Amino acid sequence: MELEIIYVFAIIIITIVLFITEYFPIDKIAFFIIVALLLLNLTTPQEAISGFSNPATITILALMILAVGLEENGVIQWLTDGIKKLKILPLILLTPAFMLVSAGISAFISTTAVVIIFIKIISQLSEKYNFSTSKLLMPISFAGILGGSCTLMGTSTNLLVNAIAQDLGAEKLGFFEFALFGCIFVAIGIVFMTLASRFLPKDAKTNMLDSYHLDNYMFTVNVGGESDLIDKKIGDIDMFTNGSVSIVKLVRNKQVINAPGKYIELKENDSLILMSDLDNVNTLLTDKGLHFHEKKTRLENTSEEQEKIPLENLSYVELLILPGSNLIGKNLKQLRYMILEGAYPIAIKKRKNIRNTKERLVRKNLNQINLKPGDRVLVEMQEQSINKLYNLQNVAILNQHDFVSSKSFGKKLTALLILLGVIGLAASGVLTILTASLTGVAAMLLTKLISLENVYQKVNWQIIFLLAGMIPLGAAMANTGADTWLSEQLLQLLNGQKPMIVIAILFGCTMLISGTISNNATAIIMTPIAIAIASGLDLSLKPFILAVMFGANFSFFTPVGYQTNTLIYGTGAYRFKHFLLIGGGLSAILWIIGTLLLTTLL
Repeated sequence: MELEIIYVFAIIIITIVLFITEYFPIDKIAFFIIVALLLLNLTTPQEAISGFSNPATITILALMILAVGLEENGVIQWLTDGIKKLKILPLILLTPAFMLVSAGISAFISTTAVVIIFIKIISQLSEKYNFSTSKLLMPISFAGILGGSCTLMGTSTNLLVNAIAQDLGAEKLGFFEFALFGCIFVAIGIVFMTLASRFLPKDAKTNMLDSYHLDNYMFTVNVGGESDLIDKKIGDIDMFTNGSVSIVKLVRNKQVINAPGKYIELKENDSLILMSDLDNVNTLLTDKGLHFHEKKTRLENTSEEQEKIPLENLSYVELLILPGSNLIGKNLKQLRYMILEGAYPIAIKKRKNIRNTKERLVRKNLNQINLKPGDRVLVEMQEQSINKLYNLQNVAILNQHDFVSSKSFGKKLTALLILLGVIGLAASGVLTILTASLTGVAAMLLTKLISLENVYQKVNWQIIFLLAGMIPLGAAMANTGADTWLSEQLLQLLNGQKPMIVIAILFGCTMLISGTISNNATAIIMTPIAIAIASGLDLSLKPFILAVMFGANFSFFTPVGYQTNTLIYGTGAYRFKHFLLIGGGLSAILWIIGTLLLTTLL
């Protein structure tokens, strides 16, 4: 094995580890990949930045902009109002009905955007009609992923696999070329999840304030001069010793004490970073003389009208951070200086992952913990003003409030017609998806349905940078012969095996890798390998390309492989075992059926 090939595999392994541990954001990891490829001379400078101009990257960017236009002009809210009418169905029928709608829409609109719609709807309907959100969120997320696998523009993975395959000499896939297989997968998914939904957990809590569990939410409180905890040792305070409230940090005179011991006495103006539920913190606030923040600080960052709001009239609202939100990357301190429609952030909850353990949080100040998609923020504001929170883009309000879009019918209709035009032009073959989507963006700009200023803020640039960083990695594999070397090793192992077995192994390996890292990253790594294996066996390329495409999408057995699964995992409705058992069961069935279906193309 040549040294350059070793370098490529080392970069891939390090990338996978970074993705799994989430030590850096994905866009930063992608940038590091570009620099590493350049410094090791694995690509030319032009190849290293080719991901920014790749047709798949630009197409995905254009589709994101179209989604922004749909949201800004009320089409998403229009769609939301229509879906809410399904609430009249009993739960046994609600699951397949919602799944069918989710799959149908996801074939043409971003799967993430569709699941975001349903998260908002279900959060509202569950309180109003007293059903469990956990019975619906996972089926809807899985249906969205399956629906996105029905058309070429359904997911960014499909576009990416097609673009890479074309660069490697494969024929272009048609818009509906694999739609039949996709519809079969959707049908299997609906039947399986309708039956499996009975094994999903019921919501243990019925309202937002009761859903705050120990070691989930982090609060900053200050010891006021009137507090009866002053000069008391931590070990003598029941709430700190019986496990109901945990002190992560104590800050005194700018000195930080991590995990303070039981003999430390509390002093006036001490700042405590606590991990607890809201009820216990409320006890500390009302009975022990602690407070969330200095009143002076609050008044400095509010308008004159907000200063007149009595603190006792404020209520708590939970916000779920969605992809594309301008709150991503911000910490609690930064949030308090942003305009959040009169809401004041008081606590954060990190979504579960391998790195956000209590031990790691102890080593960081609360103001150094940045928000990511799937995290939650607890804010306080006037109850009658909560509807203003709907002005925050890509944030789900996990509470029951109705909101009426103020956009005109004409703008909604125009935006919807532009989307249908893009789909029609791309599906008919009159224009490529890239040309059709760019034309749609131009139409929205001409009709003033979107402004580029808003687009800059609302597009999820992390995905764009991920693609821009990962695509050159595929070029490096080709330049160094790493893909050929790996395919040769695989061909030796698979020599004499039936084509069905080869496709099954490729399908399964892609699915397993996608369960640990981004589905897009998996597609970039596996597509060249799939084509090399098919060429080495002198078999048709199409079933191998589709095996990577479907395998990269069907990572149902973990909450981290696909963005929508990460979102529903972030709501706290599920544990990892629910994905492993139920999602794993669905993945196994689709793997077997998919292998049999793709073998018919040989």
